[in-house]
Amino acid sequence: MPHFSDARIAGAGIGLRTKHYQDLLGAKPPHFQEILDNKAQVRWLEVLTDNYLGAGGQPLYYLEKVREQYPITLHGVGMSLGSTDPLNLDYLARLKSLAERFEPAWVSDHLAWISVDGRYVHDLLPLPYTEEALQHVTERALRVQDYLGRRIVIENPSTYLTFNVPQMAEWEFVTALAERTDCRLLVDVNNIYVSATNHGFDALAYVNALPGDRVAEIHLAGYEELDGYLFDTHGYRVRPPVWALYKAALQRFGPVPTLIEWDNDIPPFGVLLEEAAKAQAQIDRLREAA
Repeated sequence: MPHFSDARIAGAGIGLRTKHYQDLLGAKPPHFQEILDNKAQVRWLEVLTDNYLGAGGQPLYYLEKVREQYPITLHGVGMSLGSTDPLNLDYLARLKSLAERFEPAWVSDHLAWISVDGRYVHDLLPLPYTEEALQHVTERALRVQDYLGRRIVIENPSTYLTFNVPQMAEWEFVTALAERTDCRLLVDVNNIYVSATNHGFDALAYVNALPGDRVAEIHLAGYEELDGYLFDTHGYRVRPPVWALYKAALQRFGPVPTLIEWDNDIPPFGVLLEEAAKAQAQIDRLREAA
């Protein structure tokens, strides 16, 4: 299958959603030029790995069509790097096959766990940031990378609780994990802001503590304000405080590829383009100032 020749990921991308297949593959919508003004074209797409692990069918048919026109990354929730269950080799085999077929720029997943005793939950559950947990995740991440034959990219979580044990700061844990495994980092700026607000730490200090040379990608998304805490729903436009933190992250890491992540209440295609245009404008301003 011929792939889009420029596999380099740069600028602001959006997530591939079934609702937008025709927007991406069919005729350009009437409002396209008004929104883009040559600034926010769809530069790349993030594909949700777990939706495309079947042997065939409509999802893979559309992914083939998409991959002919756009560079992609694969982003999943199924590695369960923090679980004490054995690694799911069936999942990893299907992921490896998918990556070999569609040649993403990279494969990413989360610093979290999703299973215990073989039972899976539909959530990304947090870890205690202890030396024991760090060694455990390090060993699993190394095994995953060996199996896939590639470095993986690991995303920081949004969290709503802390553990009553002595532990390191999340950014210390993430940095040590990157150093020990040679993985790269997916810095979710929205997750940092949500967790910082929920737990009372300094979001900017978190960003400034991360190793800039390890950052492969940034995520932006929208949170929901609930009674006494923020909830990472990925169902809203990016909030102003997250845009401000994103600006600081770009200054810290450089013009890192940035993804507008929207998973719930998927909006019209034009809304995603508008959000991507905002991120692209910040990237462009950074490059112009360099």
